[in-house]
Amino acid sequence: MTDLSQLLHSQFLWYALAAGLLVAVVSGPLGCFAVWRRMAYFGDTLAHSALMGITLGFVLHIQPTLAVGASSCILALLLVYLQRRQKLSIDTLLGILAHSMLALGIVMVSLLKIKTDLMSLLLGDLLAVSTQDLVLMLVASTTIGALLFILWQKLLSFTLHEELAAVEGVAVEKIRLALMLMLALLIAIAMKVVGILLITALLIIPAASARKLARTPEQMATFASLLGCLAVVLGLLASVLWDTPAGPSIVLAAAGLFLLCQLRP
Repeated sequence: MTDLSQLLHSQFLWYALAAGLLVAVVSGPLGCFAVWRRMAYFGDTLAHSALMGITLGFVLHIQPTLAVGASSCILALLLVYLQRRQKLSIDTLLGILAHSMLALGIVMVSLLKIKTDLMSLLLGDLLAVSTQDLVLMLVASTTIGALLFILWQKLLSFTLHEELAAVEGVAVEKIRLALMLMLALLIAIAMKVVGILLITALLIIPAASARKLARTPEQMATFASLLGCLAVVLGLLASVLWDTPAGPSIVLAAAGLFLLCQLRP
């Protein structure tokens, strides 16, 4: 109990909790759109580009979160461009870009002989969140939250029926780009929480869980955020008590909540 009491008074633990909650709150609504539009693979693609972003950050001496955010946004723009120009399905384009970006990142790390902790990149390093990381997460999550609030109805119309939304005057291409850029920002800040390999899980699982509980899109987004926050708290608690990796523990907690939600008739 003494050890737990000491931990509860540790700054790093409260930083980790704050960072996890910031990501969970905005990943809930965005995860709903990812589920509705079947964009889970898009999240994986952006996550795979994170390694290249970190490499560029080392080379250009840029803060890793900023570098990952920039590379994810560039990849989102590239995907929109290729989707317009090429007669390939979105799944095919995502498959090509995901593995190409991951391979490029690994090759760059090798060629430039960059010394970095790959395990923390792959699985997250939530307990090592710094003040600078927390500030960047706050700015990014606030930006995403504000955009979601402003564009909510247009995003819903775009998700339900693109052609009808265009007829009603919704700028479909701009809304599509806004959604992709918000996901790119989320990927950049979520990497510190759950790592490259598990980002999509944090995005999708709470939203999929909330689908069982909600009757309206707004309810689903709210429940997804709450379930994501609960998963962060439970996962972080498990990490502290049993010395397990924080990122995977959070994802397992989210998976456990998903199973509980499926028991609801």
